Amino acid sequence: MRAFINKEACIGCGLCPSIASDVFEMDDDGKAKAIAEDVPGGSEDAAKEAETSCPTNAISVEE
Repeated sequence: MRAFINKEACIGCGLCPSIASDVFEMDDDGKAKAIAEDVPGGSEDAAKEAETSCPTNAISVEE
């Protein structure tokens, strides 16, 4: 499973790292970024929850 952030759509609300801190973090530009494209084992549900919770649909999680 892989996670991606659309930086143009991201508003930097911080919701995704609060839901899946081992998948997402805030970057120096104030927007979210995926820590690594490959989602760590056991974090798939949290990554999907972050995807569906993102207010701007900036996250995509693919299998």
